Amino acid sequence: ACICEKNKRVTSCRQANGVCWCDSVGSGVSVNCNTLTSKCLLMKAEVTGSKSGRREKPKDAFEDTDGLYDPECENTGVFKAKQCSGNTCWCVNTAGVRRTDKHDADLKCNRLVRTTGIIVEMKHAERNAPLNTESLKKFFRETIANRYMLDGRYITSVEYEKPYITINLKQNSSDKSSGDVDIADVAYYFEKDVKGDSIFHNNILNVSIDNEELRFEKTVVYYVDEIAPEFSMKSLTPGLIAVIVVVIVAIVAGIVVLVSSNK
Repeated sequence: ACICEKNKRVTSCRQANGVCWCDSVGSGVSVNCNTLTSKCLLMKAEVTGSKSGRREKPKDAFEDTDGLYDPECENTGVFKAKQCSGNTCWCVNTAGVRRTDKHDADLKCNRLVRTTGIIVEMKHAERNAPLNTESLKKFFRETIANRYMLDGRYITSVEYEKPYITINLKQNSSDKSSGDVDIADVAYYFEKDVKGDSIFHNNILNVSIDNEELRFEKTVVYYVDEIAPEFSMKSLTPGLIAVIVVVIVAIVAGIVVLVSSNK
């Protein structure tokens, strides 16, 4: 037996050729504990693990894209392009985020659309002086590269404007080699860490800049897909339409699906 350091939601661990392999809870798919487990398998394990499948909703999450549902995963661990709950179906991107309106079971999702950009925006707790920008950038770049094994070339920027920290990840399918972790998986692990619900086995992320622990009030994740999502405007709330317009103006990189969650 062995311990899966990078995923606590597994069973039946065994050592093979120096690698710890375990079965992901809920799906039984074998995962390699030397790398990150895919977001789809993690979500499935989390839904299986939460007794009623219902969790407290973040107050400003909008319906159905507040993160957790019971996904259908391919055997490779990636999301199936079409996800359903009962007779209601929708299409998702590689981050498992809904990118169409909800339809009946006849819906066709021709292929899984790649999420090529992820923007993580965090707001740190109130403090008098701003943090040292260089120390902050160094901390997040090193943490993302070391803890989540993401090649530094996919971290396009880390920006700080007190109290907001914005991390931009970008990864086109043409850049990604088979051994590379996916930015959607990295963002999921990171978001869980920041919220104090780490996926790692006994390894909590301590966000410490210049020996000072940092606490976060809010984390928002934006997804940029290689093809714009297909929402009809009537399904979006006016506030969300305003947010989407602002985000498009801000990043000019396709339309963005917004998943918002409080710590």
